[in-house]
Amino acid sequence: MDTVITPTFDRTQEDLGNIVELGHVNVRVPDQAKAVAYYIMGLGLTRDPYLMAGLENMWVNVGRGQFHLPTRGTDVVRGTTGLVMPDLEALLRRLDYAKKFLEGTKFSFKEVGDTVETTCPWGNRIRVHAPDHAKFGPMRVGMPYVECDIAAGTNLAAIAKFYTEILGGIAGVASDERGPYAWVSTSAESKVTFRESKTPLPEYDGHHIQITLADFSGPHKKLLERGLISEESDQHQYRFLDIVDVDTNKPLHRIEHETRSMRHPMFNRVFVNRNPDMNNRNFVPGYEVGLWAMPA
Repeated sequence: MDTVITPTFDRTQEDLGNIVELGHVNVRVPDQAKAVAYYIMGLGLTRDPYLMAGLENMWVNVGRGQFHLPTRGTDVVRGTTGLVMPDLEALLRRLDYAKKFLEGTKFSFKEVGDTVETTCPWGNRIRVHAPDHAKFGPMRVGMPYVECDIAAGTNLAAIAKFYTEILGGIAGVASDERGPYAWVSTSAESKVTFRESKTPLPEYDGHHIQITLADFSGPHKKLLERGLISEESDQHQYRFLDIVDVDTNKPLHRIEHETRSMRHPMFNRVFVNRNPDMNNRNFVPGYEVGLWAMPA
């Protein structure tokens, strides 16, 4: 007699969908010195030592993701970027120290519940969480979400439908203590969410997020048929600006998606992450490297 094995796991939790990476958030900054004071000294993140090491741009590593900070103007994400960092008390000390370099800017920080909410010198909002396996898996340092503010009355189900039918992703609508929101999985450890804003949205200024697709050409064809491709970058990359209602092609929200294939030379790069609590006074060999994941 054959033994019947009863499944004991929800196997759908292992599905990724077609979007396999949330690679970076790109915002222009007018002053690299203040960007260093905030992102490197204050947040305690790590400048990419290999690429964009000059004054015209800075790439900042956050676990397996990045901020890109080109020096040519000012962008403010219409929403909040979520980070996970291992020690919020140490983060508060660093931000307090960095404030003397950021006087006269929009820089701020405060504890809100079990998070630290901070604003960059130009108004970008960042919410920092402590590691939490139930919420963020083994992530110790990383970028688990980008939360987009959208106009009141925007159809959340239509946003989710765009990502499932056009990009082949896994998406849906959910609700929490802050109300309903649309979400899309952008890797095994990250997502992009969409919540109605309580205040009117500013004009879109050109900031973007970068995603990577397993099926690169299928979404490209669908976007092209709808007139949504905004840039044919190169063999490995294209861009689009608008999330639209699949049934009417009416724009729902604008945020540029730099869209890469898994054959892109920079896909799955290994990033250097430092231990921001290490300095020349407490240096111990081997402990200068930051761990991006918690132990099993």
